[in-house]
Amino acid sequence: MAPDPTVAAGLPRQARLLSPKEFTRVFAHGRRLGNGCFQLHVLPSAGPPRLGLAVSRRVDARAVVRNRIKRTARESFRRRRAQLPGGDYVLVARREAAQRDPGSLRDQLQALWNGAAALLPGDTDGTMRAAAPSRAEPAQAAQSPSEPGSPGQSPTRR
Repeated sequence: MAPDPTVAAGLPRQARLLSPKEFTRVFAHGRRLGNGCFQLHVLPSAGPPRLGLAVSRRVDARAVVRNRIKRTARESFRRRRAQLPGGDYVLVARREAAQRDPGSLRDQLQALWNGAAALLPGDTDGTMRAAAPSRAEPAQAAQSPSEPGSPGQSPTRR
């Protein structure tokens, strides 16, 4: 019998953060992205993307609701994992997530994965790439006149 494509494949063990030490490292050294339902901590690395989930009782006292949020997040990460840069991702659910339906949670997660994919591995200065130097700048510098009487030399201070 062929596997049913509608049944979700699991997230392999090597694609998950498991120890408290790994979570602490991402919280301490990672960068944050957030929206109304989630906060995502990202620590870029050369390894494959790995996910850790934090859905506390503060989000909702009912385990069934917390488990629904985790299932939705794991499935969203599993589907998007191949497009994400390598690193460790810790997803922290906020109270708002408990009131949202799974479709809305998927939309919120998709926006976070898009933001995380824009981060460069090893880039720690911000979420935007540095602007490439303009081609006009070097040409303008070459055309600017230097000190009269001494072409090609820069003026000196006295």
